[in-house]
Amino acid sequence: MNFLVQVDFPYYGPFEEEMSSAMQGLAEDIANESGLVWKIWTESKEQNIAGGIYLFDNEADAKRYVLKHEARLTSFGIKNIRSIIFKTNDSLSQIDRAPLNR
Repeated sequence: MNFLVQVDFPYYGPFEEEMSSAMQGLAEDIANESGLVWKIWTESKEQNIAGGIYLFDNEADAKRYVLKHEARLTSFGIKNIRSIIFKTNDSLSQIDRAPLNR
């Protein structure tokens, strides 16, 4: 079983390539998180929202990461952070080609 973490929050830029440049160090740090299988970075300039979808291979690391990430975002002055941890239904997800494994 895997655990999907969805995080989003108000964000006013930078976006696209500027975001990629500005957040490269953070992405490299996140890549080393225990239990992380992958992360998809999300952004919507039109809605002023950013965040991510993460797949963890265990619930303890997913919960630990949510606490760490919320604290980091709060330290940046970000409020109204929404974090949700879901258990994945791997058998149904595999039918629909979900990338659930490393």
